[in-house]
Amino acid sequence: MPTLRDIKRRIKAVHSTSKITKAMKMVAASKFRKAQQRMFELRPYADRMGAVLSSLAGGAESEIHPLLAVRPRKNVDIIVLTSDRGLCGAFNSNILRAASKHISHLKKEEFEVNVSAIGRKAVDYFKRRNVPLKKSWTGISGRISYANAQEIAADIIEHYTNEATDEIILAYNEFKSVAAQKVVVTRLLPLASIEATAETLPVFNFIYEPSKEDIFNNLLPKNVEIQIFRALLESQASEEAARMSAMENATKAANDMINSLTLQFNKARQASITKELMDIVGGVEALKG
Repeated sequence: MPTLRDIKRRIKAVHSTSKITKAMKMVAASKFRKAQQRMFELRPYADRMGAVLSSLAGGAESEIHPLLAVRPRKNVDIIVLTSDRGLCGAFNSNILRAASKHISHLKKEEFEVNVSAIGRKAVDYFKRRNVPLKKSWTGISGRISYANAQEIAADIIEHYTNEATDEIILAYNEFKSVAAQKVVVTRLLPLASIEATAETLPVFNFIYEPSKEDIFNNLLPKNVEIQIFRALLESQASEEAARMSAMENATKAANDMINSLTLQFNKARQASITKELMDIVGGVEALKG
């Protein structure tokens, strides 16, 4: 049975942990607000750019640009986006589970799958499972810039235009709310043309100025950069939201443990006092006898 000193030491340790988790929640909340603002500012631009280029691709020949080329699928690259740090609940485990499931599905269909990782958690996860990584990027979480997206996009575009891969898939967490993030596994390349619907731009035979080649040469690589940048910001906002929730739950659990230990401490102290009183009474009775 733990002594009063042991219980008091545990209460102090848990109280210190509670202070740390509360401070981490406040830091995550500050980072989340900034990440959320950047993400919301980019979302409309990224959505509209993707819709416009998909509409243009519907009326263009695939030979006009290498990023529009659709080849028979043999080699598939999947890029898994996680965080560099933990303490964010199921944020990383959800995306890694979904990515692993998709990789297994592709391998069952006898595609050659190459895995790349963004974030230290993804790198460590695949290394532990002896999965060779085609490319990895770390140290991005919390310091996301457009230059990061350009670097990743340049590598992706190079592999696709050199026909080293036939399809590129991006897996990341999309921000929905502070309490919910959605795992997204989407095709990045080749750019899919869209069918005309009420929600999308109609497919027309456009008049291009200055030329169709110039427009696609400038916009298609830019679109890849924007979509990757959007995924990075979505993941960052989701990570900080998940960390806020995780630290809040940890703080509540610590406070519950403090209450439980305090009750245990009071009971043990009361039992100790009662025992001492009984010993005193027993001694007095013995002297009377």
